[in-house]
Amino acid sequence: MNDMEYIRLIRSQTLVLIAEITSAPKPTYNIDGQSVSWNLYLQRLQEVIDWCDRKTIADEPYEIRSNAN
Repeated sequence: MNDMEYIRLIRSQTLVLIAEITSAPKPTYNIDGQSVSWNLYLQRLQEVIDWCDRKTIADEPYEIRSNAN
């Protein structure tokens, strides 16, 4: 598996997680002094998607057009 295939896999799996947690959102709560924030978790997952998108865009071939006069 090359790097771009791996990045696409990460993006795909992250989108599945986002779909799962947004279909049944939960409140922020504390367990034994540790805070669990679903909004923060969703934000972090979106940051992963953004990172994958930036990597994909950076890897795409580009074209420079010029006109000779």
